[in-house]
Amino acid sequence: MIKLVYCLKKRDDIDSDRFYHYWLEQHGPLVKSVAEAIGASRYVQSHTTLPELNALMIESRGLQAPYDGVTEVWWENMAALERGMSSPAGVEAQAKLIEDEARFIDFSHSRVFMTEEHQIF
Repeated sequence: MIKLVYCLKKRDDIDSDRFYHYWLEQHGPLVKSVAEAIGASRYVQSHTTLPELNALMIESRGLQAPYDGVTEVWWENMAALERGMSSPAGVEAQAKLIEDEARFIDFSHSRVFMTEEHQIF
């Protein structure tokens, strides 16, 4: 499995409630609608919660503020990823996703990277 991990920060001009609502109710269905075109087999959103506990962990470890959430997208293998990223339908889908992400994500403070999972337990 190949997995994209996308650590998100919301745009400053959007309040948290609007950010989470848009991400879940608008962007999520958009990703689902293009999943076949990009070759993705799974998509998960993890919304940051429990601010008091986050604050304790930040203080005890000297960490930075948390991201507003994490998106994870899985591909069965490298071939599926490559097909999804290079096919005309995949390229068009990627452009739609980036255009939509710009509506609610602060790209300059977010991070994205590809991973390969190693299950420990």
